[in-house]
Amino acid sequence: MAKVELKKPVVEEISEKIKDAQAVVLVDHRGLTVAQDTELRKKLREEGVTYKVYKNTMMNFAFQGTDFEQLKDLLNGPSAMAVSATDPAAPARVLYEFAKTAKALEIKGGVIEGKFYDAAAMSDIATIPSRDVLLSRLLGSMQSPITNFARVIKQIAEKDGEGTTEEAPAEEAAAEAPAAE
Repeated sequence: MAKVELKKPVVEEISEKIKDAQAVVLVDHRGLTVAQDTELRKKLREEGVTYKVYKNTMMNFAFQGTDFEQLKDLLNGPSAMAVSATDPAAPARVLYEFAKTAKALEIKGGVIEGKFYDAAAMSDIATIPSRDVLLSRLLGSMQSPITNFARVIKQIAEKDGEGTTEEAPAEEAAAEAPAAE
């Protein structure tokens, strides 16, 4: 079997992974222990990110003609690829947090939603909260004025209600007194 025939399925696998990807981040994984690599893969899986080590030439062939072709200059030395089809910031966020404890992991750069970012920009992107966190913050900020308004209305209603309940027995007593005479 020719080498090209052996490589073609790998290139197709990479192409399939990046086809609908919102983000692809390349890292240099040299120096990670097996335990660290296993922990990293687990954290990436929890965020819905696929992570795999491929040969640079295979990735280069798969990236040709896509937005991820911008990564070809980073394909030197050992490279691993983290891909996310759902949350564009997830690979950068997980890799950045993990790199804080595992100094051997080095983020090379990535393409997020068609735009190339170098290693420094990836650290900025990594600080963007997840979509769920952003949505909950938005909902909280929208809910806060409504909640405060509801409290004020309730306090006004209770205040008015207290005034009418105190006046009602006095009015009833006054109404009953003349009738009794």
